[in-house]
Amino acid sequence: MELMNKLWNAAKADRKRIVLPEGDEERTLVAAEKIHELGLADVILVGDKDIINNKAKELGVKLEGIEIADPKTSDRLEAYVNEFYELRKNKGMTVEKAEKIVRDPLYFGTMMVKLDDADGMVSGAVHTTGDLLRPGLQIIKTAPGVSVVSSFFIMMVPGSKYGEEGMLLFSDCAVNPNPTYEQLAAIAIATADTAKNLCKIEPRVAMLSFSTMGSADHEMVDKVRKATELAKELRPDLLIDGELQLDAAIVEKVANQKAPNSNVAGKANVLIFPDLQSGNIGYKLVQRFANAEAIGPMCQGFAKPINDLSRGCSSDDIVNVVALTAVQAQK
Repeated sequence: MELMNKLWNAAKADRKRIVLPEGDEERTLVAAEKIHELGLADVILVGDKDIINNKAKELGVKLEGIEIADPKTSDRLEAYVNEFYELRKNKGMTVEKAEKIVRDPLYFGTMMVKLDDADGMVSGAVHTTGDLLRPGLQIIKTAPGVSVVSSFFIMMVPGSKYGEEGMLLFSDCAVNPNPTYEQLAAIAIATADTAKNLCKIEPRVAMLSFSTMGSADHEMVDKVRKATELAKELRPDLLIDGELQLDAAIVEKVANQKAPNSNVAGKANVLIFPDLQSGNIGYKLVQRFANAEAIGPMCQGFAKPINDLSRGCSSDDIVNVVALTAVQAQK
């Protein structure tokens, strides 16, 4: 947990305002209290104020010092409605529709981030990834020069020698079902930059497949090869190699046999999965069988930080994702 300790300290050093749109959800309330007590961020809960306060009272959660933003009574609702209408009027949006939509806590929270009333948002304890992505893509949109929003997990495997002393980044495990080779290259580059800027490690990126350096011939392998070539071309400063089977990517002995000339094989700390099925299955296998801590899914590529949670998350998971979101907001 050395990484999380560093990130917690970074979050405390420059506190950001992080909005939690699932304000009356039990794990979210417990997490909000802990985040406030630890000083990781200034939390804003979105939802019906009476319901939130009553739920907190049932749980024994103290909300003193924690802001509650109620869309029904907020003096910012009109500004959010007008901004959302302007953003979407070319798509057939009306002011009446905009008001109905923005009252939804997810859209309300996203508008808070858009108009700088909050620095970042975390959701997903009860909502799906798609629920988060829709307002994110409609309102926040992608950062300049970024072609695709993707996700990553920070996987921490206790006692493991693989990756960076048991820490690896997995991508994309939550957003893009079947990325093109261009999108896969962009995902690899984004995750490498995340590893460097957020996790403070030198990324060694493995483009995963069921083939290693030409051992199999298939259109699915071709996509990974083309993605690897494009990523290397776009970012020659990064260590990216493939295609690599998982064992060749992280096990030095296997790498020496299968990919002896690779500067990544056997020591990868960033694993890029070829599609969402393999990525989602892969992270959950490691999480359950290796008793790993899976922090995320975090989003990368948005113009401002909004991040997802697994619906199976714990309150501690929410605390960690809020801390990471706060550090992203500092950038």
